[in-house]
Amino acid sequence: MLLKLQTKVVSLPMEKLFLGALITLCSFMFAIDAVGQDFQYHGFIAQGIIDVENSDFVDDDGAVSPKLTEVGFNASYQLNDNLRLAGQVVYLNGGNRYAEDVRIDYALLDWSVYKSESWQANLYLGRFKNNHWLYSSSRDIPFARPSIILPQSVYFDGFRDIAVGGDGAALKISHSDDDYGNFDFNLSYGTSIISDKQGEIILGDQIKGSLEQNYDFQTSLYWQPSFSSWRFGISYLDSVFSYNAMDFSDIFFDGEFSFKFYTMNALYEGERWELSGEIYQEVFDSQGFYTPTYNKAPVGQGMYVQSRFKVSDELTLLARYENFYNDRDDKNGEAMSEEFGGLIPAYFGYHRDSVIGLSYDFSSNLRLRLEYHWLQGGGRLTPVVLPNPSANDHKNWELWAMQLMYWF
Repeated sequence: MLLKLQTKVVSLPMEKLFLGALITLCSFMFAIDAVGQDFQYHGFIAQGIIDVENSDFVDDDGAVSPKLTEVGFNASYQLNDNLRLAGQVVYLNGGNRYAEDVRIDYALLDWSVYKSESWQANLYLGRFKNNHWLYSSSRDIPFARPSIILPQSVYFDGFRDIAVGGDGAALKISHSDDDYGNFDFNLSYGTSIISDKQGEIILGDQIKGSLEQNYDFQTSLYWQPSFSSWRFGISYLDSVFSYNAMDFSDIFFDGEFSFKFYTMNALYEGERWELSGEIYQEVFDSQGFYTPTYNKAPVGQGMYVQSRFKVSDELTLLARYENFYNDRDDKNGEAMSEEFGGLIPAYFGYHRDSVIGLSYDFSSNLRLRLEYHWLQGGGRLTPVVLPNPSANDHKNWELWAMQLMYWF
């Protein structure tokens, strides 16, 4: 039976829980030093401040907030030449972006099924990592991703815990060819446990029932031509969620949400320049929930382009633009607003973001990152299914953030 992990923690004060985890972690680090090179461990601590105007992206009051905390520890143990155990536990506090909690991002058995001079096949069992999108495998590590806040149209923080990985199995096959380049094929199937808080982030705080993920199937293919700084990829996701209404007091009904996501991406990594981008299309099919007969499947589309320039060994600049709309046939959101009787403004039908930022490395493991966002629209604000226009009554809004991160 595949490993099935629970993400919920016991009801203890977060400070005591976190302090206990740190003490246990430090003790564990000293203990495994004596075991040998079969054990590998790493960790990170990132703390910042964030200020959002005219939006509840982080806090309802819109004040400067310290809710930009990420603390994590990961470790791996090489059982033999073909088997490896690996896992990561993190504590996150991002305000309304995702649930404040300790969670296990991944805990898996990595089996090297086949290996030759040009082929490598690995099977991952347990809570595996998502390796399908351009930055999906690095989004859980602050210093590994390109910015404090990733493009929300693809790496939506409201789906963070669901998108990082799942409980099930994943397969990765890599092939290297001197003439045609390097190929990586990924396949995964599993589910993610959705906590009550996560359900509120997705559906709204008025829900009384429970949200479950029935399954999540993903596949992707990446290609890097021989002797090239470019890498190209395509991916496909198919996932189904079910809402089970509590009883007759629930204002919503049983429902099913089907989500299909198609992406194409490209990445260029030069000596000083890095260019990246993804274009995508999604189909969000809703049946029930609002009414027993409700059925709608809008096709959303979007893109982002991003550039990073390494000014020096310490300083890197960033610029990015993204554009997303929930329905390609209703890009300004007016039809959506009319459907809900004007209760939801039209600007909830799209999301646009222009970003500038920089990062400065004080040493090989200490970095300061700053960024400023000019945003338009509420298409990527939580909750997703039932938006909150009273807390987001401006079409245009801005945010700035800075975060200091240390890793070992």
